[in-house]
Amino acid sequence: MVNDEVGEVNKNRSKLTGYEFYRSALGSPRYVVAPMVDQSELAWRMLCRRYGAELCYSPMYHANLFATDPKYRKDALQTCSEDRPLIIQFCGNDAQQILEAALLAQDHCDAVDINLGCPQAIAKRGHYGSFLQDEWELLTEIVSTLHAKLSVPVTCKIRIFEELEKTIRYAKMLEAAGCQLLTVHGRTREQKGPLTGVADWNYIKEVRQNIKIPMIANGNILGLEDVHRCLAETGVDGVMSAEGNLHNPALFQGVSPPVWQMASEYLELVQLHPCPSSYIRGHLFKLFHHIMNIRQNSELRQYLATANQLVQFQTVVQQVQAKYEPFHKGEVPYELEEMAAGSEEEKLPLAPWLCQPYIRASPESHRQKIAEKVREAEDPNRAKRQYFDNAGNEISRKRMKKLRRRQRRPNKTEAQIHQRHERRLEYCSECANPMGSKCEFQLCRVCCKDRCYINDRDCPGHGILIKSRRAKAKQFEEHNAGEENHEVSKNPDSDPTIAAVEAQDPL
Repeated sequence: MVNDEVGEVNKNRSKLTGYEFYRSALGSPRYVVAPMVDQSELAWRMLCRRYGAELCYSPMYHANLFATDPKYRKDALQTCSEDRPLIIQFCGNDAQQILEAALLAQDHCDAVDINLGCPQAIAKRGHYGSFLQDEWELLTEIVSTLHAKLSVPVTCKIRIFEELEKTIRYAKMLEAAGCQLLTVHGRTREQKGPLTGVADWNYIKEVRQNIKIPMIANGNILGLEDVHRCLAETGVDGVMSAEGNLHNPALFQGVSPPVWQMASEYLELVQLHPCPSSYIRGHLFKLFHHIMNIRQNSELRQYLATANQLVQFQTVVQQVQAKYEPFHKGEVPYELEEMAAGSEEEKLPLAPWLCQPYIRASPESHRQKIAEKVREAEDPNRAKRQYFDNAGNEISRKRMKKLRRRQRRPNKTEAQIHQRHERRLEYCSECANPMGSKCEFQLCRVCCKDRCYINDRDCPGHGILIKSRRAKAKQFEEHNAGEENHEVSKNPDSDPTIAAVEAQDPL
């Protein structure tokens, strides 16, 4: 849903730069919601704004798809008049390509951001994000092109290098190219997944002291106290939250509401601003992360994993509320529940039904686990592990892994099973095979092919084009015949019949 009024506002506004842009266009925001793939969509942004977010970023969009695919652009570019200030983020590695996408988006946002911080494998394959951080000439071209040709400012989000001096030079290079606001994530490209670790605010502080444009810090934000501490220690203008925001959208208000309250409000906003079910499922899993790690909630977790309709998501929220609200109100005393294997939920500072951050294990503990597994594998005296199926029969490790994957696979819902059976009821009108869902004659592929061959027909649903191919073949034959007659009329000697007669009766 793109609001045309939003576009008119930008068209009539002169381009601002630096702190003038930060203050006038953005309103000097301190609390910022990060760009998150499939997670910072319009409904979530509106929920975060309700709870104190002063600036939101769109999800990361692929510049090439945004510029060339109208459907992708329509689905991605969701905003409304209340969704401001807003910065739209793109990834890419071609200046003109990103410019084409940005020109289509500039009338619906306050700035365009270039993603130079994504460390994931998909960014490496696509050659964007943090995997462009060593190509300074290319980045200079991209930033300067957008700075010169867009009606809104260009901003950048980066990660730090191992070397502080190189990080500072990197930030100054982007500033010189035309970047008007810089977001610095205080982790390197290698700090991700189990090796995420702690972001280095000292690097952020040093960069802040060496550039003149507005700057936002990212990393280590678990609560409002971290926001204020980061502002004080680094001197940045604003603080961005990603994962902390997903676990608690009320983070910027410094409160920890019950998870069902946040989930209910989010689903209400989804009704106003629809989004794919995968987005909804992802948000609910983040909000319910600590609850879903309780062993007694395994069936509810499976139900959420297969839910794909709004009413199903609402059912999950209602069940969570029905179970934990009496504990929250103090009507029933809460006893610690059994946790799933490997869970550390008993160490939570708050009750598991309250919004609170998820704290990763340290990289050191992860390395220790890997080292222990290596030592065990190399120990010649270790007992060989045996695996058994449900019937007690010994099976291979490969077979056991396959069985475990099947057990983790969520059960089908009744609606999905019913839909599957409904599809099975549609059979070919001439045999017992399933009917093609798009067949014009309500036949299976084999019967449809016979029908088209006998009756000289086409079936686009099955991709059978007997009539069309026959017509093309006939046109081809007529065309060839016409060319042969034309050649004979031009050169009678080329006709084999005339040549034979002349050979038998020479003059």
